[in-house]
Amino acid sequence: MPKKQKKMKLPLAYKPLGFLLGWTSGTLASLAFQRTWKAIRHEDDAPDALDKDRSWGEILLAAAVQGAIFAVVRSAVDRTGAAFVERTTGVWPSGDGGGRD
Repeated sequence: MPKKQKKMKLPLAYKPLGFLLGWTSGTLASLAFQRTWKAIRHEDDAPDALDKDRSWGEILLAAAVQGAIFAVVRSAVDRTGAAFVERTTGVWPSGDGGGRD
């Protein structure tokens, strides 16, 4: 019968690292969205929800693309950061096996 592993508390050092990863993922996602929107619509600026001159379709497309990109980039950056923390400390950042959502 395997021994139960004692749960270790995550070092406090992950808090600032988590903040830095969040900021980094937001920046990367913003850049990726700008490039993607330019490739899709050949426009420098995506429509804003309050842009009266844009159609519902344009606004919802921009929101869906932006949301998907932000979710993917955030997940990739969070997972990379968690793997780094585990390699360096031996502890996975989420002590209960779950994520931040």
